[in-house]
Amino acid sequence: MSSFLFAGDPHGNFRPIVTAALKDKPKAVVLLGDYDLAMPLDQEMKPVIEAGIEVWWIRGNHDADRGSWHDFLFGSALADFDLNGRVIDIGGLRIAGLGGVFDPKVWHPGLNNGEPTHRSPDALAEALSWRPSTSPGPVRNGIPLRHRSAIFWSDYEALWDQRADILVTHEAPDSHRHGFRALGELAEAMGVSVIIHGHHHEAYEGQTAGGVRVIGVDREAVVGWPGADFI
Repeated sequence: MSSFLFAGDPHGNFRPIVTAALKDKPKAVVLLGDYDLAMPLDQEMKPVIEAGIEVWWIRGNHDADRGSWHDFLFGSALADFDLNGRVIDIGGLRIAGLGGVFDPKVWHPGLNNGEPTHRSPDALAEALSWRPSTSPGPVRNGIPLRHRSAIFWSDYEALWDQRADILVTHEAPDSHRHGFRALGELAEAMGVSVIIHGHHHEAYEGQTAGGVRVIGVDREAVVGWPGADFI
């Protein structure tokens, strides 16, 4: 049995996650993004919540693909359990979260010498306000829906000077062939012992250039902690 479960991208199939949680009875389940929700997240995870298990989450790159997917996540009864840009003590374990992916129109470490185009959602909203003739499409929280899955510099910066035991991300750090050194650097600055991420639908273990352990979680899969028991 594990004290914590970290669940990879459900893409609409929550059954393996719910089954594992009800079997292991962890202190908390942490979801790593890409939910493809047909109902509010709290309803998908209702059996887990009713069992007294906390459910925390970060956004993935697909969670802003549709307005309904976004609203079933950010408008759910679990809205306040978003880990993005925060460090939360859950049962004595400090877990930090950075949801979403790098968006070339917001911030991408490989472009513009690593400088963000828009440092925060507010900065993006202000920039768009000066271009009234430009239609952003569907809007949520003052910014185009498509950018609600972006990693913003402001969230990254908010974590930099904090300390945590585990960093959960949707995007991969530099342990992965498609990952980013910026996430490894963040983990090293925060002094975390492990990064746990989703997104690429691969179960693997690796490490950042700075030596931080990394666990990648497969699609619809669950990893137990302490340790790295792939369930």
